[in-house]
Amino acid sequence: MPHHMPLISTIVVGLVLAFVLGAIAQRIRISPLVGYLLAGVLVGPFTPGYVADQSLANQLAEIGVILLMFGVGLHFSLKDLLSVKAIAVPGAIVQIASATLLGMGLAWLMGWSIGGGLVFGLALSVASTVVLLRALQERRLVETERGHIAVGWLIVEDLAMVLTLVLLPAFAKAISSASADVESIVISLGLTLGKVIAFVAIMLIVGRRVIPWILHYVAHTGSRELFRLSVLAIALGTAFGAAELFGVSFALGAFFAGMVLSESELSHQAASETLPLRDAFAVLFFVSVGMLFDPMILIEEFGPVLATFLIIVIGKSLAAYAIVRLFRHPDSTALTIAASLAQIGEFSFILGGLGVELQLLPDQGRDLILAGAILSILVNPFLFALLDRWFAKREPAKAEKAAAAEAAEAQHEQPSIVREPVPVTALTDHVVLVGHGRVGKFISRKLTASGTPFLVIEANKSQLADLPRDGYETLVGNAADPEIAAAANLKEARCLLVAIPDAFESGQIVEQSRRLNPNLPIIVRVHSAAQEEHAEKFGATRVVMAEQEIARAMVSAVPDAPRQPILSSVEEPDDIVNGNHEERAPEPRPDATP
Repeated sequence: MPHHMPLISTIVVGLVLAFVLGAIAQRIRISPLVGYLLAGVLVGPFTPGYVADQSLANQLAEIGVILLMFGVGLHFSLKDLLSVKAIAVPGAIVQIASATLLGMGLAWLMGWSIGGGLVFGLALSVASTVVLLRALQERRLVETERGHIAVGWLIVEDLAMVLTLVLLPAFAKAISSASADVESIVISLGLTLGKVIAFVAIMLIVGRRVIPWILHYVAHTGSRELFRLSVLAIALGTAFGAAELFGVSFALGAFFAGMVLSESELSHQAASETLPLRDAFAVLFFVSVGMLFDPMILIEEFGPVLATFLIIVIGKSLAAYAIVRLFRHPDSTALTIAASLAQIGEFSFILGGLGVELQLLPDQGRDLILAGAILSILVNPFLFALLDRWFAKREPAKAEKAAAAEAAEAQHEQPSIVREPVPVTALTDHVVLVGHGRVGKFISRKLTASGTPFLVIEANKSQLADLPRDGYETLVGNAADPEIAAAANLKEARCLLVAIPDAFESGQIVEQSRRLNPNLPIIVRVHSAAQEEHAEKFGATRVVMAEQEIARAMVSAVPDAPRQPILSSVEEPDDIVNGNHEERAPEPRPDATP
């Protein structure tokens, strides 16, 4: 067996190093994305030791871009954008323009072309989705007005970058021509837009019907493997077809595939099934980007690096703050938006790479973008920590948390994150239901029909549907979070039903709930004997194994003969499922002669 296998070694070494450095980054409370980029730097040509195959890494990165953009489209929410369109749309446009002009000014000082300055400025104008959402989720801000504005702002930025990725090749081709003039540039951009419009029309007219139909057909086959494969085939196939037939980028094709698929009721299942592979290739994308970075630029080009960093952290933030304040929003909202946008990430890397490929952006520009991204992502948690402390000191209700943060800092510990308070429910003698998927929805319908008061805890807000509108209380978050568990008033609850399929998370929820109420009846959903043991170890009162309940229901539905009931005890179906039932001698017939 040959040992020189560059593809395998690139994937293995890249993922292992990314895991190690990402875990270290997570431990010191910065984005794992920094760890992934540093992993790429270590296996790149500018550092000693093992050097990964750059060409293979770039191809793997293309798959990462496709799946990354597919995920962006899958989670694209027009509803979220429309709810804050009055500030998010003009705000994002003005902020993008401000950052782009600042970037172009720096590029002009360094003697770059207008095209290079434009790409550089646009790359500095767009924030990282991963970093922004993580900061908002940690502080429980996603569902607040500040969170809605930040997410809507991010959606506008993403849409602007998608449009940029589409038009940039045509722009580069037009200005590279010796006889390039305004008319030729307009014609080239017009032809590109025509192809894009044709592709979008086909996706909206045909794709909106065909793609969901394919997904539903495969779902009804009952094969999870085939369903997972169908989602990947749709994402990759649409991206490749868009590039081959319409000449548009992989990114646009994948984005629209995800956006069309998001309208299907199976979109959440599609997202969860492809998430592991999407994450793995996204990591490889960041590793491949890190391989292009020369660390010596931090020393040799200290001035331009510092200027780039200040544009990202200071320039963008001041522009965002001013815009939000002009719309008469409070300081807390303006500062949250400013801190959220004070970094750059995945779209910046894609745009910088495309700019270099089209010979618009010099290699130095890509290095400055990478340096600015790494530094801004490293600094972003500290900006939020300062913001947390400022909020805590301004609001008396959070004074204790501010004191705790200062004490932790004095002891060289990580300061606590000041999060939005969760209102405690007034319900008592109620059922707390964790998870509102297929099982949870069935349970909530039964509880509603019986008039039983209940509260639902669900991490995915979209799964809650119309429960709040119908007057039922809900909490968005992880039930293992002490604040969420306390807000559900478990001390006064009748029982806790854990209906999520994740056994590890279920164990954490049971453990946390036991601390709040040692006598609380807790019923947990499991799928195996190992999961049953895990749940009971943490204090579950009773576990319900899906396969056993199916067996019990099916056996109980068999018509009983007058002579002997089939389901004589609740233990029998458990034995049937576990395969450890013993052969028993038949009972003597009542009318048999002894």
